[in-house]
Amino acid sequence: MNKSKSGNVLEQPVDDSLTDVSGAAERHPYDVLGPDQVLDAVEGLGLPTSARVFALNSYENRVYQIGLDDGSFVIAKFYRPERWSDAQILEEHAFTQELESLEIPVVPPMVINGQTLHTCLCGTQIFRFSLFPRLAGRPPELDNPDNLQVMGRFLGRVHRVGSQAVFQHRIALNVEHWAVKSREFLLERHFIPDALVSAYESLTLDLIERMNKIFSNCGSLQQLRLHGDCHPGNVLWRGDQPWFVDFDDAINGPAIQDLWMMLSGDRDQRQAQLLEIIEAYEEFFEFDATELALIEPLRTLRIMHHSAWLAKRWTDPAFPRSFPWFNTERYWAEHILELREQMAALDEPTLRLFPY
Repeated sequence: MNKSKSGNVLEQPVDDSLTDVSGAAERHPYDVLGPDQVLDAVEGLGLPTSARVFALNSYENRVYQIGLDDGSFVIAKFYRPERWSDAQILEEHAFTQELESLEIPVVPPMVINGQTLHTCLCGTQIFRFSLFPRLAGRPPELDNPDNLQVMGRFLGRVHRVGSQAVFQHRIALNVEHWAVKSREFLLERHFIPDALVSAYESLTLDLIERMNKIFSNCGSLQQLRLHGDCHPGNVLWRGDQPWFVDFDDAINGPAIQDLWMMLSGDRDQRQAQLLEIIEAYEEFFEFDATELALIEPLRTLRIMHHSAWLAKRWTDPAFPRSFPWFNTERYWAEHILELREQMAALDEPTLRLFPY
């Protein structure tokens, strides 16, 4: 399967652009982006390189480690064409800069020639890119209660800043965008095998209805600027604290979106982890317990959106190579089974801040 109970699935964006999956043989924009073009782009900013280029594990964008002449390294991120607007990217940059200014451990883009977002021309394709300092670290050990409390404190600080405004250009987390549109795309483009269409249609319709009801029952939720994809893979542990990286999926939404992916294991384990995180989180920002009812709906939205994301990116040659198991009848049968499990999970009692 493509996710764990913790929700740590493969990188998945929250945008619905680049949805043309016809003509798989057509040349993809990233086909013209090679090592020489990457080096030329970096050197075009006045940074002499040592010609060392190492492609990093990223699918939505293209990300490279670049060696500079002085022995240091930078990370170059080439944004997927047509996904985000300049305004959406710059909002992400401004948010991370705001967090860094308050000594919250994030990695904002480097300011070069007064800008964080740059362009380069590769053939006829214009790419937008940013450079970041290289940051080494290890995965967070979230089975350690002390580490959970550290995570809670820093996320509380992130959300305190995030509550002071909302993104004006980035999207908001909702059932319509993550579930309804994902379902429509997969059905309209005939990704679901004929033998499974009926089961998928009825199940996803029931899930959407159930999730809408849960969101509605939660009432008016505070909308924050969020990391949006805060799973352990986007956290680097250095010394005694986490560093939050890759704000590419930053969105407006409820605080729980940045918290639930830190929980893993069985219900008792997740309950205990939640208490550790929230106790520390509330040292900096108050948590609305109503949002606990959204954990399983958010997990369901993530699962549905992930399948649609793979489908939308299937003409990118990197995807068939990296996800050969996708779009097989077995994959879709397992996907439907996973969604059925989520239907049951939506009816389970929610985790609580005071379980005893």
